[in-house]
Amino acid sequence: MIRYNLRCERGHAFESWFQSSAAYETQEKRKLVSCPACGSVKVERAIMAPQIVTRKGREAAVPAPAAPADAPASESTPLLMAQERELRAKLKELRDHIVKNADNVGERFPNEARKMHYGDIEHRPIYGEASPDEARALIEEGVEVSPLPVLPDDRN
Repeated sequence: MIRYNLRCERGHAFESWFQSSAAYETQEKRKLVSCPACGSVKVERAIMAPQIVTRKGREAAVPAPAAPADAPASESTPLLMAQERELRAKLKELRDHIVKNADNVGERFPNEARKMHYGDIEHRPIYGEASPDEARALIEEGVEVSPLPVLPDDRN
């Protein structure tokens, strides 16, 4: 997954996640990337600085903000960790929403998604399983799919 900072023709700045840079380019060409503020599909990538943080360098990369001596310990947590917790909470909320509101079609996902794309069956929210090759083939066919976020807690 890759996150891009984007800007529309009216100057609204926003960010979005894509499976790859090629996925972004494909979606942008098909006018599928739009500004959440105004709906404009004239969107371009904004200048971004890459942020690479290793486990060893995590605390060195983002220094902890200075906290008063009487502040609770949780307020001295590095900004990156706070942002990571917030991102994980949002991803969990998204995942829970999808699981609650969509049908789990399991291994039938690629076939069900294709049938909906080509109008063979009625569109409905679904999720399921697809190998990387199956997902790539769906994207190449123009079927709109996105990976369901998997969080570290899901693996335990």
